[in-house]
Amino acid sequence: MSVLSMTKTLFKNLFHGPYTVLYPIKEKEKFDRTRGKIEISIDDCIFCSMCQRRCPTGAITVEKAKATWSIEPFSCIQCGYCTEVCPKKCLHMNNQYTAPSNEKTRNEFVKCMNTQSPSE
Repeated sequence: MSVLSMTKTLFKNLFHGPYTVLYPIKEKEKFDRTRGKIEISIDDCIFCSMCQRRCPTGAITVEKAKATWSIEPFSCIQCGYCTEVCPKKCLHMNNQYTAPSNEKTRNEFVKCMNTQSPSE
């Protein structure tokens, strides 16, 4: 009986075709709840560093004095902890995958401070 079961599985696999997708060449289907790369609205950020403390891999770096926020996308495991803990909700997960690369990169965001001099 197991020979018939194995034969059925064999024929099914022969005529089905590949189960994988040639990802960067062919885009993979994205689902509604797909976790993707982290995006930030830098103008809304208060640089509280809660996302940096909550990140289990240490992929996020926040410097309040310089008003910079940075992330290493290939160190990020897309757990979503940083988006949950952000008090201003300026972090969100985009429904896209990180583009493949040969090098480890760091995405840096700098808040533009508009300093106005007192008018004379």
